[in-house]
Amino acid sequence: MPVSNKTTRVAVLADSDTRWKWGSLTAKRLTGAVEGGAAEATEAAGGAAAPDLHLDGYLLRGRATPTPRQLEEVGVRADSMREVTAIEFLNAVGSARDEEAYDVVVLALVGGAVQAVLHGLARAWNGMARRPVVVTGYVGVVYEKLADGLLLRHGADVVLANSRQDAERFRAVYEGVGADASGVVEAALPFLGGEPYAPRDPYTVVFAAQPSVPEKRADRAYLLSRLLQHARRHPEREVLLKLRSKPGEHTTHIEELPYQKLVRGAEQPANFRLVYGHMGEVLDRTDLLVTISSTAALESLHRRIPTAVLTDLGVREALGNHAFIGSGCLASWDQLDAGQSPEPDPDWVARQGVAADGAYETAFDAARARVAELTGLARDGRLPPIQPYYTQVTAPGYLPGILARHHLGPDAAPLPGAPSADRDPGPVRQAVRSAARGAYRHGVQRVAPVIRRMGEL
Repeated sequence: MPVSNKTTRVAVLADSDTRWKWGSLTAKRLTGAVEGGAAEATEAAGGAAAPDLHLDGYLLRGRATPTPRQLEEVGVRADSMREVTAIEFLNAVGSARDEEAYDVVVLALVGGAVQAVLHGLARAWNGMARRPVVVTGYVGVVYEKLADGLLLRHGADVVLANSRQDAERFRAVYEGVGADASGVVEAALPFLGGEPYAPRDPYTVVFAAQPSVPEKRADRAYLLSRLLQHARRHPEREVLLKLRSKPGEHTTHIEELPYQKLVRGAEQPANFRLVYGHMGEVLDRTDLLVTISSTAALESLHRRIPTAVLTDLGVREALGNHAFIGSGCLASWDQLDAGQSPEPDPDWVARQGVAADGAYETAFDAARARVAELTGLARDGRLPPIQPYYTQVTAPGYLPGILARHHLGPDAAPLPGAPSADRDPGPVRQAVRSAARGAYRHGVQRVAPVIRRMGEL
């Protein structure tokens, strides 16, 4: 059910392509523009916002701001889209009134940015009788910085958990520090969908690469060599390396050593190739999904596709594959080369919000009902002010630095000299921004690895 029978206005602020995907589809799920089935998810991702939903997209300007190609690959179209700084977003959303006011604001950001925006919105909406409902959450598997990330998200009206296990962990963290845990609501990843698995011909193995895991060049080169070796050992199979971004682009995490660079000069068998594109479309032709710890594994398990989480480099917190302990999906390349196909544990899968049994259609009912309830309170002027756990009293040595990164002072007011609203930057400023972003990415992908290697001599 939609939040109300009128057009629901939603703003989504995202800082990368993957978070735009999560935030925009979450907005559709929560407002009833998508009810929960795989078919509806596919249709919503490829079409414009539903008639009862007005969706405005805001892209936080930074190193991972999505390119037009990345946005097109995500496939979710908004009624408007603009690139902003945090202060520009606060000016646009915090001061909106009457027919321009939003009903819901979705913050699809890294934790520090969520906290800064929450404080900025609390200041902007101070004394207002009515304000939007604020929603945030995680784009995938939460395998590191659990307490840090959660407390940086505290203060949002709804903190979505992608599984029963996450909901329990989130509440335990909040209750453990004496923070209000009522905002935690169990849901699921909003982009699960697609047809259930059926064997294909030819048998297709897909390795879902990750930008930052593993980090070391030797480890990434090892995984690539084993993928190429698997292709040579199984010439009857099609072996695909699924890449998240093209050279010069960034996603949620920095990729210093893209596989496109590592594969240059390597002898590539005829049945091996690189692929880009929407993960769901790649899974349409996948018989075995292989990864280290990617969220793609959950998408694959949702569709009952055989899924392997590699143990070759160990089962370690630094890799994130420890999150799959008990899943039944852990395997090595030696085992996969020998023909092993992992069998997922149904109890583990159920606790991860994968809902391979069909329960996904109701996965967002509780969250949708909670947002509807809070929106009703907001329209009656009874929604309490935003109250993050971190304040100048609880975290005086931590919070100011987080706010300053987004040009906000300790009281969340814009700092002197902070970037002002810039709705229509001219061609010169656009060129400067593009050049600066390109220089940053060049430094990350080319210069930084060289300096790091020199430091190890």
